[in-house]
This record gives sequence, structure tokens and C-alpha cells, in this order.
Amino acid sequence: MNTLCRHFGTCGGCTYQDMDLADDRARKQAQVRRALERQGLCGVQVELPLIVSPGTRRRAALAAVKSGGVASIGFREARSHAVVDMLECRILTPSLASLIPRLREILTVLLRDGDDARLQITEADNGVDIGLKLKRGADAAAIAALARWAGSAHVARLVVNGEPAVQLIEPIVRLAGVEVDLPPDSFLQPTREGEAHLQECVQGAMKGAVVVADLFAGCGTFAFALAGATRVHALDSDSAALSAVISAARRTARLKPVTTETRDLFKRPLQAREIDRFDGIVLDPPRAGALAQARALAASKVARIAYVSCNPESFARDARVLVDGGYRIEWIVAVDQFLWSSHIELAALIGRH
Repeated sequence: MNTLCRHFGTCGGCTYQDMDLADDRARKQAQVRRALERQGLCGVQVELPLIVSPGTRRRAALAAVKSGGVASIGFREARSHAVVDMLECRILTPSLASLIPRLREILTVLLRDGDDARLQITEADNGVDIGLKLKRGADAAAIAALARWAGSAHVARLVVNGEPAVQLIEPIVRLAGVEVDLPPDSFLQPTREGEAHLQECVQGAMKGAVVVADLFAGCGTFAFALAGATRVHALDSDSAALSAVISAARRTARLKPVTTETRDLFKRPLQAREIDRFDGIVLDPPRAGALAQARALAASKVARIAYVSCNPESFARDARVLVDGGYRIEWIVAVDQFLWSSHIELAALIGRH
């Protein structure tokens, strides 16, 4: 184990940084197994997690607070709302880690004593995208200060309270080699390495499929991983994300047809008669899982489902519904994109008997 981060033991981001890597992998494998066993899904093979490298997290939610005339910025303390002023970080990419002092400078200017703020920082492939939430908003003088700061800090875009305030260049991410314009506040896998692992799992699960539905598709992480060989219908409630998918697909000649549908899959899950038009289903829901959609899938005849999850508990609950509907968990691959934490992601192939 390398020397521990100076914030270890205080920062809530890395609870298990002092654990041996082999022990940490076994811990997360056991975490997935326990979630399955609580749903009566015993004996399912769960591979040891694939571990991403330190210093590769390209997306993070941070907090800031100003006190004594100076802003502090970082993750929160374990079991506390207090902000740990980040002086180093072993999980962020170098470009994001090096941006922290610059963010501290501008927030010291923008915030008043006692003010706090939330930030979402994302390393796109052509610059950093920042979402900033301020209780007081930002007036014209603040926007001007942010514009000057963004230019000197090489920030591509800065969004304040959901509204673009500064954009020097359109942030772009490459998803399976396809260049996609990143809408503000869009979901993105936290690491490129982990994203590639999950894409490979989904590609393997859908191999040979002619047409696939990608549920909770976001900006197309899995749609574009499949579209080189498979027609894809992408569904999500985020219309801006789906617009980015369509624009990127139109610019990329090598892809099979990609279509989209704006739909709230929690309120209006894809029904069995709609599902049966597809050779396979991919779903990557939020942490809450997709119980209503799982029930509709259980009533369908679709041959295979690739389920990507960032929450073993909600995955196991939904998998129980599918198994009760006649499906079987073929395999589960765990992917650890959240080093030294209690979080783990997984990809599973669930097939009809």
C-alpha cells in the first residue's frame, strides 16, 4: 500500500484506503454476493471486481463553504456535513486535482462568509465542465469574474444553477469512439477505464443481436458501444441527452441506425408487447433500480437482458423479479470505479431459460 492520503480518516471519500488490494476486492465481491443472498439468489457466480487505477476519476461531486474569508472545497467528512479542504486526492484525474486550488480562489471571491456551494466537476475530452450551485445565484459581476477565471483555468464550460454562464468550447466526450456533445448536468461513468469494462460486458451480452433497446440510455454510453454492429433504440427521460445521442449518431457514418425516445421509464416502463420487438434489452438505471421496468421485462419474451447497476441491493431486488418471471442470471462482473469506498458497480447477463 502506498503512503496514505493526508485526509484519510477524516474525508468520507476513501474509507478503505488502508486495506490490502486483494482484501478490498474480496470485500466488494462479498458485498454483491450478500445482496443476492438476501433476495434468495444463492450460488450465483460473481467474479472478483475489476479495479480501475488510482487517479482516474473524471467526475466528482464536491462541496464548498466559506469561513474566515477563505473558501474550503472538497468531499465531506465521514458521517458529517463538514467539508474537508482538499489539499490532495488519490482518486481524481490529475487535471481535476490540479483545478482544486483554482476553484478555491474563485469561490473565495464569489461566496460570502457562511455561504456554501455544491459543484459537479467533469473532465470532458477537451476541457473541464463545471456545474456550480449557489444559493444566492450569480449577478452580472459574478458572471464576468467567472468568465475571466474560466479562460485562465482552461475550463470548457461553467453552468450556474442549471443555466450556462460561461462556455468557451462545447464539452465533448468520446463514447466507444463516437464524439458526443455533453449536455449540462449529464450522467457519465466516473472513469474511462471502468466505462470500457462495462461496455465490453454489454457488447458480449448482446453479441449477435440485430436490434436492441437501451433503457436509461443517457448520452449513449452503451448505445454507441453497440451501434457499430446493432440497431439501437435509446430511451431516457432526459431529452437533452437524447438530442446529443441523435446529433452524434448523424455525424458518425459507420454506425447502424440509432433512434431515440424521450420517456420516463419509472412512470411509463416499456411494456412486454413493446419489449418483444427487440432481440435484447440493456438497462442502466439510477441507484434506485428499475422495479417497474423489471416487472414488465419479467412478463416479456425477450431472450437476454444486460443489466448495469451501481447498487447491488436494487439490482438484486430487480433480478429476483426477473428470476421469478423465468429468467436466469448467467453471469455477473463487478467493476470497482469507486476506489476505497463502499460503492461497487456490476454488469450482469440475465437470459430466458
